[in-house]
Amino acid sequence: MATATKQTTELDAAIRLRAAIGLLSRRLRPTQTSVGLTPTQISALVTIVLAGPLKLGDLAAREGLNPTMLSRIVAQLAERGLVRRIADPDDRRVARVETTTAGKRLHERMRQQKNDALVAQLALLSPAERDLLVAALPSLELLAERLKQPR
Repeated sequence: MATATKQTTELDAAIRLRAAIGLLSRRLRPTQTSVGLTPTQISALVTIVLAGPLKLGDLAAREGLNPTMLSRIVAQLAERGLVRRIADPDDRRVARVETTTAGKRLHERMRQQKNDALVAQLALLSPAERDLLVAALPSLELLAERLKQPR
């Protein structure tokens, strides 16, 4: 019986954690109206900023998009001056994509808005609640790292 209770408790904790992370993520996600981009465009831009320059095929794999859809998204981002296509130095047949200065500035602005929103809400917590969150960060970071690895 104790094992079943422990499993239920772990499942309940996993469900609550996933729900809380999902809510935080959605509430911190910049909206289309705030930056003029769709969530998919924002995701691609962030990936390019953090991991670029990237081959288009690698970007498609990271974003889970088919190449045709990704080409449209990259073209839209390029049209706005946020990214640019460049030739791969090792293989001229392969296209890479990298961020422009404007793309990096937009990414930084979105990142700063999310940080500001979190700082404002953290300030509303009691010192004990903030301490609990800070104490949980190493475990959350470890969990995120472990989930990154293939199962």
